[in-house]
Amino acid sequence: MLSNYKNDPLLDMFVFETTQLLEQLEQVIIESEKSCCYKQDAINEIFRIMHTIKGSSAMMLFNYISSLAHSIEDLFHFLREEKPLNVDYLKLSDLVFESVDFIKGEIHKIENGRNPDADASLLIDKIEDFLLTLKESNHRGKTNETKEADMPDERNQKDKAGKRSYKVDIYFEEECEMEDVRALALINDLLNIAGDIQYNPANIADDSKSAEIIRKEGFQIWFKTDRSYEEMHDFFSKTFFLKDLELTELENDKQDEFNVNEDFIDIVSEEKTPDRETQFVPLHQNIISVNVTKLDKLMDLVGELVISETLVTQNPDIAGLTLENFQKAARQHRKIISELQDVAMSIRMVPLSATLQRINRIVRDTSRKLSKDVRLEIIGEETEVDKNIIERISDPLMHIVRNSVDHGIEPAEERKKRGKPEVGTITIEAKNAGGDMLIIVKDDGRGLDKELILKKARANGLINRPEADLTDKEIYSFIFLPGFSTNEKITEFSGRGVGMDVVIKNISSVGGTVSVDSVPGEGTAITLKIPLTLAIMGGMIVRVGKSTYTIPVLSIKESFKANEDSVITDIEGNEMIMIRGECYPILRLHRIYKVKTEITSISDGIIVMVENEGKGLCIFADELVGEQQVVVKALPNYIKNIKKVRGVAGCTLLGDGSISLILDIADLIES
Repeated sequence: MLSNYKNDPLLDMFVFETTQLLEQLEQVIIESEKSCCYKQDAINEIFRIMHTIKGSSAMMLFNYISSLAHSIEDLFHFLREEKPLNVDYLKLSDLVFESVDFIKGEIHKIENGRNPDADASLLIDKIEDFLLTLKESNHRGKTNETKEADMPDERNQKDKAGKRSYKVDIYFEEECEMEDVRALALINDLLNIAGDIQYNPANIADDSKSAEIIRKEGFQIWFKTDRSYEEMHDFFSKTFFLKDLELTELENDKQDEFNVNEDFIDIVSEEKTPDRETQFVPLHQNIISVNVTKLDKLMDLVGELVISETLVTQNPDIAGLTLENFQKAARQHRKIISELQDVAMSIRMVPLSATLQRINRIVRDTSRKLSKDVRLEIIGEETEVDKNIIERISDPLMHIVRNSVDHGIEPAEERKKRGKPEVGTITIEAKNAGGDMLIIVKDDGRGLDKELILKKARANGLINRPEADLTDKEIYSFIFLPGFSTNEKITEFSGRGVGMDVVIKNISSVGGTVSVDSVPGEGTAITLKIPLTLAIMGGMIVRVGKSTYTIPVLSIKESFKANEDSVITDIEGNEMIMIRGECYPILRLHRIYKVKTEITSISDGIIVMVENEGKGLCIFADELVGEQQVVVKALPNYIKNIKKVRGVAGCTLLGDGSISLILDIADLIES
């Protein structure tokens, strides 16, 4: 059992690297399928990835992973060297994806402290059979064996005559670990394109101290190849955890002396300043991987620091005192905490690109099994969001996209009859909206059947008020209820009524909301609204009676005093106010939350105008207390389990030790 996995840095590094490589591999396969061919660069990249996984898993004694990676490596080595014709690339992709899924399953076991013990023999046999078929087909395709047999010698003569000599100095990033294994893997890769290879330290495999030597002094390689300087520089630049690279092409007049170790070392020592020498500075040289639990702890500490700063600066004991030095120190303290907060939050912010790109695989597999032709478009993948939130939205996105392919996108014949392109389109767009992030999943399919949803809702007893009063959004929202499904048959992808339930649960757990719009015959759009971070935000504190509420600063447009004459009341008693020619509804907080207050006249209180997605609302409160940074805390479960509190996103602790509810502006406007 690998119960001590989290305490093993080598195992941790293996899991991290392998996961990254598998994600890269999936993306290469998806892009190759989109272009309907496997270009040479893609084949080389897949070969390199599998070679790396093979070496690292072998070192960790994960034999089945290593053997499987080796079989894929052999397959792509043949594709790279022989360039066979008539390759079934669809079957090739399936084999690679099946291998990726197997390795992912084993990685999941490792992460959970279990041994990766699944048997890959059957999958390896399938890959070997496919390779054998390719070899036989390629052999039959050769028409002139004599000519083909002579060609390698001719090429070798040409290569030998035109070979260049190089020296390269490799330096790995600090604390990357397994420097000796990484060096050996690099040599194995180099063997495919170069000869006469010598390196220092020479006895990497046998000397236990070689990793330490490479760590301190770097790894030197001397070799000959027909490749250009630019090609070799590009080759070495792709080395994982590369910190520094120095590549030097040796002088032409000394290339013939490149023979034995002693002579070669002399050449290196006597070489003059090369005409071309470069210092490689990789983009990720200053990037380190940090356990996410440490980031969580850091954010907790920063949050506590913000709270403690508020408790000190807003202490009732010093209220009204003139303390110039204290105020000066407090401002400086606030500035430092604010900068620390920004840095801590930025560390946790990661782009959505990796999460959204994984959806390509979902679309590919689902559309193939359902015999539909579906194209995925991704917009705004560079949008950044908190690491914890990213982990919570992967499953919801998967369920939404699967539903879009299964329920939304019509078969090609049906789309053709409706005058639509035969290829269906699913678009995922991510963008920032104030302090929130919006992820919109839209398809151009048949749309939701409102009548069918209503029929199912009636049968399940879900409608508790007149149907005429239900809006389209309210009707469509039934699809998110547990066990709700309009499918009569249970399939691999739908019919159980659990998928969309997962969506609403996961998004709600991070303080987000889900809405759905649909136009029959044109498509459906599901919008996920998620806070960018769960930690700290700027808030405006307002008082109502003896209670306080926090309004997110990003949602506030303005605040002002108003006269009673400016208020308009309709026949239903709803209050509105005219501002610069536009009418906005007024929301009295004391009425919503049943708070006792003596301030009931519009002219005695304060109005805070808030906005969300172009819709405005005027909130009426007794007074503004002030602006401050607040640490967002979730509502206790015993409150959430009783009833959903309208317009409340969470709570925070104020300087006097009291609790303030954080208002959900989007919910207040919509409800």
